[in-house]
Amino acid sequence: MKKYSWHMLALGGVLVLASWGFKGHRAVATIAEKHLTPHTAEAARAYLDGQSLAEVSTWADEHRSSETAPWHFLNLPLGLDHAQFVAFVKASDANVYTAILKAEAQLKDPALSADQKKLALTYLIHLVGDAHQPMHISRKEDKGGNTIQLRFEDKGTNLHSLWDSKLIDHEGLSETDIVKNYDTATPAEVKQWQSDDPMEWIWESYQLSSGLYAEVKPGQTVDEDYYQKYIPVVRKRIDQAGIRLAGELNRLLGNASLPEVAAAAPVDLKDISNYVGKKVTVTGKIYSLKDIGSMVLANMGAAYPHQLLTLALKGEAKPLALEDKTVTVTGQVIDYKGKPEIIVTDPAQIKF
Repeated sequence: MKKYSWHMLALGGVLVLASWGFKGHRAVATIAEKHLTPHTAEAARAYLDGQSLAEVSTWADEHRSSETAPWHFLNLPLGLDHAQFVAFVKASDANVYTAILKAEAQLKDPALSADQKKLALTYLIHLVGDAHQPMHISRKEDKGGNTIQLRFEDKGTNLHSLWDSKLIDHEGLSETDIVKNYDTATPAEVKQWQSDDPMEWIWESYQLSSGLYAEVKPGQTVDEDYYQKYIPVVRKRIDQAGIRLAGELNRLLGNASLPEVAAAAPVDLKDISNYVGKKVTVTGKIYSLKDIGSMVLANMGAAYPHQLLTLALKGEAKPLALEDKTVTVTGQVIDYKGKPEIIVTDPAQIKF
């Protein structure tokens, strides 16, 4: 890929949880899917090789490189007025705003391949969510709140992580219920939000983060009153991100021609490492599992560390009982630290 160096992401995956976290990003994507036109939904599925927006929504966090990490945020001084803010943003060529514009330009470029547009679309789905997380548009000296240590639910955390995922997790809702409770925009709000451009999205986040710094002090215990005050803000920002993502996709893909959906190729487990970047169907025995909190790692073909393939079970797929069972999995093979892996977020990807 020549025009923009999105392909650098394929080099050396780094597994991190950032921006809205797993639940938040999937909520943004699922809300967006509910507001797509039929043609846009079909085009998006085709470019994503049959995957949903939600399934690819955390890919950009799971495959960061040193080059692409700045695409997820924007650090800047507090106290800027709107004109100063816009000037600061436009002076930088590597931040979430410019990355969104690049992804959108690629989706409109008729010279690019379906694979290039797939990567651009995958980024756009994620970065629109990032742009709406207030602590991703915040000051540099504390790395967007990452160095402001706090306590929440009797555990150590920081201001950035609190807004990434801790407030959402505190609700205790399933992914389905999060979308049901968050997707509440009125027709008038949908129209207004979709008329705003990406600069307005990040200006809103900047205004919010500027106020959030005044609410806490390092070492403070965040209480239930704080949660009750700000969970409506979290809900609104995720809803806005989903509605605006839908608006952008309807504009970009509403009249797009449809690429062919690549069928999942059946492959032999012993050859799985030859199919990185491809959507496959593969069968094998699960020898061991490891729950690492955000996901369960299922080792296919042998026990860790000799597995031939790792299944990263997330979201609704995380509770699947796979140990000692022979299963067939469908998904895209990725390279994680030199080993093949398939991320499984939908139980339907697994057949017993």
